Amino acid sequence: MQLLIDAGVILLAYILGSIPFGLLIVRLATGKDVRKIASGRTGGTNVMRAAGCWAGLATAIFDILKGAGAVWAARAITNNIWIEVLAPLAAVLGHNYSIFLAEHNVNGKIRLRGGAGGATAAGGAIGLQWSVLFGLPIPVFMFFGVGYASLTTLSISLTAILLFTILYLLGRAPWQYIIYGGATLLILLWALRPNLRALVEGRERFHGWRPWKRKEGRESKDVEMSKEMKPARQTEPEHKKKIRKQKTR
Repeated sequence: MQLLIDAGVILLAYILGSIPFGLLIVRLATGKDVRKIASGRTGGTNVMRAAGCWAGLATAIFDILKGAGAVWAARAITNNIWIEVLAPLAAVLGHNYSIFLAEHNVNGKIRLRGGAGGATAAGGAIGLQWSVLFGLPIPVFMFFGVGYASLTTLSISLTAILLFTILYLLGRAPWQYIIYGGATLLILLWALRPNLRALVEGRERFHGWRPWKRKEGRESKDVEMSKEMKPARQTEPEHKKKIRKQKTR
C-alpha cells in the first residue's frame, strides 16, 4: 500500500511539473505560441523574449513553485526521504517533458516539449532546504553578468550541490539532498545540449546587461548620426538661396 502511495506522489509531482505556465502566460499576454519563438522552450528566459520581463518573471515564479510544491506534497503524504527527493526530480522532468505538450516531430514520432528545468530545479532545492536561497546571488550574477542562459541554468544545480554539501558537513541536511543536486545537474545538461553546442560555436544567445548595453550603444549612435545629418539638410536651402540671388543679379 505504501508503495502505491509513494508512486502516486511521484506521478502527482510529474503532472504538477508538466503544467506549462510559460505557454499559458504568453498566450494570455500576447496571443502567441511561445513554442514558435526563439528556442521554443516554455521557461522564463524564452517567455521573457516572447512577452517581456514581467511575463518571464511570473513564469519563473510559477516554475519555482512547481518544484517546491512537489517537495511539500511529498512531505505531507509520506515520510520517505527518497520520495522527498524523487518528487521534485519528477517535477523537473515534467517541466522538461510535459505530458500536456505532446506533439509529433518531423519523423512522425511523439515527443514531449517543455523548458530546460532550471527554475523548477531551483524550486525543488528551496523546498528541500530553504537556506539554499543564500546561494541566489550566484545564478543572478550568471544571468546579468555572464549573460548566457545555459550557464545560468547550470549554475543553479551547481550552487545546490555546493550548498547541500556544506549543509551536510554541518549536520544540517541529509546526504540525499546532494544526490538531488547531482541528478538535476544531469537532467539540465541533457536538456541544454543544443545551447551548449551553440555556446561552443559562438552562437549562444545572451541576455543581462550586454544586450541592454548594445541597445543603448545603437541608440546613441543613431542620435549622433541624426545630429550630423541635420545641419547638412539645413545648410542646403541656404546654398540654393545664394545661387538664386546670384542669378537674379
